[in-house]
Amino acid sequence: MRLTHRLALWLLTTGLALLLAGCQREQLHQQESYVFGTRVEVITWGTPEREARAATAAVLQEFDRLHRAYHAWEPSELTTLNTAIAAGTPQIPVSPELAAMLTDAKALAATGDQLFNPAIGQLIALWGFHTDTFAPARPTPDALATAIKAHPSMADLTINGTTVSSRNRAVQLDLGGYAKGYALDRAATLFRQRGIHNALINIGGNILALGTKGDRPWRVGIQHPREPRPLASLPLRDGEAIGTSGDYQRFFELDGTRYCHLLDPRSGMPARGTQAVTVLVTPRPGAGTLSDAASKPAYLGGPQWRAYTKRYGIEHALRVDADGRIEVSRALRDRLQFEQGISATIVD
Repeated sequence: MRLTHRLALWLLTTGLALLLAGCQREQLHQQESYVFGTRVEVITWGTPEREARAATAAVLQEFDRLHRAYHAWEPSELTTLNTAIAAGTPQIPVSPELAAMLTDAKALAATGDQLFNPAIGQLIALWGFHTDTFAPARPTPDALATAIKAHPSMADLTINGTTVSSRNRAVQLDLGGYAKGYALDRAATLFRQRGIHNALINIGGNILALGTKGDRPWRVGIQHPREPRPLASLPLRDGEAIGTSGDYQRFFELDGTRYCHLLDPRSGMPARGTQAVTVLVTPRPGAGTLSDAASKPAYLGGPQWRAYTKRYGIEHALRVDADGRIEVSRALRDRLQFEQGISATIVD
């Protein structure tokens, strides 16, 4: 059996290829951390060192706050809410921020036929993906059947101001497919408030760009889902965000079968049929959040992946199917530089 975590995107400005001349490096400030169960990298460009360090520290402090406040299984405001839902509490007070996040997540879930479903925390726990050190194990058929029959979804929630109620006690919220994108948007806000206009924020492969890297756009690469190299690279422009859902990010192998953390709420099983889906969200409010959430329905939608990205108003998208075949929207194909030997079919 095998257990692993891998990042969804190569960050071509660091690690894989630091494409900066010596004099340019003096303008770049880079800092790494570990939060949300993944590696975080924050880069600023063209800002004096002292200001860059202070702004980056504020961003990383905000990431830590979000991680602690909305953790799905360690004591947090979210676990308090989950306990109250399970107990059948009729009116549960929450913070204004959490109320806004749940309202947004509920709308995103409805757009994607509930395939993006932060309400399936119980199912995530059954498969063992609710911890950072998950153990390879399949849930029992009875436990799985019970979880599926309960059919928890974001539609079960009612949010009135800062009060939450649920008509389904089986709803257990896990914002793991939402929080990284939300954190990208918070980072962008904090940087702009501090006068930082050129930055790249990478949270486990969910990336948001601000401004440029000197006289060039930031450049990132889309991870090959089966090889330690990128499929392709592309420029990421001011205000754009990119995110990937893939079966190689969190998974275990048992008896020769791969079980990934992307669970299909319809079957209760780890999704199959797709290795990875990448979406690029052009500048708009909540671009980071959308890049995180919208990739899930597209991934779970299999052959209908492109229809789901269109529902979210996303024209730049790519899918790698179970056999490694690559499909890409025309808009994204025009932006990509594929690695040698890699080709794709255009899908509109």
